[in-house]
Amino acid sequence: MEYLERGDEARELARLEEMLGLLGTPSLLALRVQKGLHEEQSARREPRDQVTHPATVKIIEDENRIKNAEVRPRLREVGDPALDGDPEARGERAAGGERRLVAIEQRHRPAERGGEHAVAPAARGDVEHPHPGANPVSVPAEPGAGLGERRAGGHGHGRSSRRAGLDRLSGAPADLLVIGGGITGAGVARDAAMRGLRTVLIERGDLAAGTSSRSSRLVHGGLRYLEQRRLGLVFEALRERRTLQRIAPHLVRPLEFVFPLHEDDRLPPWKLAAGLVAYDLLAQFRNVGRPRILGKRRLLEAEPMLRDRGLAGGASYYDAQCDDARLVVATARSAIDHGALVSTYTAVRALALRDGRVSGAEVEDVRTGARGIVEAGVVVNATGPWGDAVRRLEDPAAAPLLRPTKGTHVVVERERIGHRHAITFLSPLDGRVMFVLPWGDLSYIGTTDTDYAGSADDVRATESDIVYLLRSVNARFPGARLALDDVRATWAGLRPLLAGGGSESSVSREHAILEGPKGMITVAGGKLTTYRSMAAEIVDRAAARLGRGRTRPATDRDPLPGGEASDLETFRERGHGLGLPAATVTHILSHYGTESAGIFNLGTNDRAMLEPLHPAHPAVQGEVVHAARRELAQTVADVLVRRVHLFYETRDHGVRCAPRVAALLGREHGWSAERIAEEVAAYVGFVGRESAAPA
Repeated sequence: MEYLERGDEARELARLEEMLGLLGTPSLLALRVQKGLHEEQSARREPRDQVTHPATVKIIEDENRIKNAEVRPRLREVGDPALDGDPEARGERAAGGERRLVAIEQRHRPAERGGEHAVAPAARGDVEHPHPGANPVSVPAEPGAGLGERRAGGHGHGRSSRRAGLDRLSGAPADLLVIGGGITGAGVARDAAMRGLRTVLIERGDLAAGTSSRSSRLVHGGLRYLEQRRLGLVFEALRERRTLQRIAPHLVRPLEFVFPLHEDDRLPPWKLAAGLVAYDLLAQFRNVGRPRILGKRRLLEAEPMLRDRGLAGGASYYDAQCDDARLVVATARSAIDHGALVSTYTAVRALALRDGRVSGAEVEDVRTGARGIVEAGVVVNATGPWGDAVRRLEDPAAAPLLRPTKGTHVVVERERIGHRHAITFLSPLDGRVMFVLPWGDLSYIGTTDTDYAGSADDVRATESDIVYLLRSVNARFPGARLALDDVRATWAGLRPLLAGGGSESSVSREHAILEGPKGMITVAGGKLTTYRSMAAEIVDRAAARLGRGRTRPATDRDPLPGGEASDLETFRERGHGLGLPAATVTHILSHYGTESAGIFNLGTNDRAMLEPLHPAHPAVQGEVVHAARRELAQTVADVLVRRVHLFYETRDHGVRCAPRVAALLGREHGWSAERIAEEVAAYVGFVGRESAAPA
């Protein structure tokens, strides 16, 4: 079991810190760097360059090595000559009259990650096996358990995950009311529901509509946090990275990074090597791949488009990339699966009080205007950047707890940069750690980290943000010559960091849990990577108040929807058997994992469900139906922005297919023709606002 009790975790961390202290001596650290990194064979089985300058790890992000770096883009080019110049499955029969459906038995629980042929349940009942006479594939109740057991209080991943209405929310008092449908709130709801607590989660917009869908899409330990010796944070994050790869292998995938260093960078190669030693040790040597030290020649072989002038060396290492929005949706659905009620587009208008203590909330359905009271034994404020605003509903004089900082990303065509791996590098403009990350045929570049004092409801990338990111990349990939017109899309989100001094990048990414004067529990700070362990701490606090639900559930072993198996070849074969293009099959598997069965089964009944949504994207129409039935999608933006990402991945931001998406949603939700037209207009307006030229 990955999850350590807090005492065991503290002892393990103390042991690793002691080992790091030993490695800090020059002789032992040099030995570790040479034996653990230099002698290990690369992916090409080639020898590595040697590093012979051991020292303690100190990774600094804020030192400014370029003075007065003005941002003045030339016409249609951003750069500086000094830097650049150089209804499910019942239907269609295959040929020969044989039904071809993916085998599913709905009554069984998810399989352990790695179960070779385990599949998730279909949305409605059992379906037939694609081969006559074959036994249906079953899914064990627990990893290693026998077949046929049901989740305690659960519904099975194949059941519909519909939005809970006000009548259900107010029908009976909840043990726990969670305000906020981002990754933290979804994690709290899942943990609480798995403890048997009656749990309600409300979100005023869509799941992950805020910061949780505007991240760098990384699940990582945080190599740069070693600079402040936040070893506990790095240790916890690396453990959680392993956990998320196990329970959601389709959404959290290993990714190899190349970290080049140039002579004008503030970080010499030997310090990077030392940092990677510490990183590997804190991961308890359970990384997907071991780090490798690379000299200039090896770096250019790995990334030929890097600027070679002044290239001093670097390294490669592994972390993980995730689909952040879909991870939130999967976590919320798991909460529903274990009995929680989840209601999106439901806003808190006031807190309910009893005997001077918070006892629930007055809520409003923002789409209908209906209001009601949700009573709860404990209320948790997990609203991220809106946390201080919700705290002021309890205490109007509450001092600010948060220091929001804005992170901006831009999307460009991958071929313009020409990188082969994920890239970590230091911006030559200010020394900040940055990323260039692959996303299919696209790449996204991030991120900025600047204090933000505006409205959390209107966070956008500015032209200065975009120019900063493009100039930084152009300096290290001079052939890219990226200009403002090359940007396909942008996103900007707020990090709800704890208030404190220092520069933006030095503010702690750790979290705090506190109780307000009338009993509301607020969580502030934290990282996407550590949301599960953070949620456990929050529910521990709530459970102590309630006097029940104290035993922590196996949130580290119970797979999220679609994560029941990591080997998806059976599903890949089924997709190809349906005649789908390889790119479409890969897209479906990477979005839905074992739940790809549901998409494929839709298409066996109605071939239109396998037709493309957009001519320039691999998504199919059945994904809209799946999103409406199982993923709480209520609007066109819910689908195109946070479920299938056409907003970011097509040049027209998905506008071309908005009418079809609205029609499919309307069929599922019972909309009138007028309502369908309104939803299309709303999405077109959203695209216009979001894609407007930045100020």
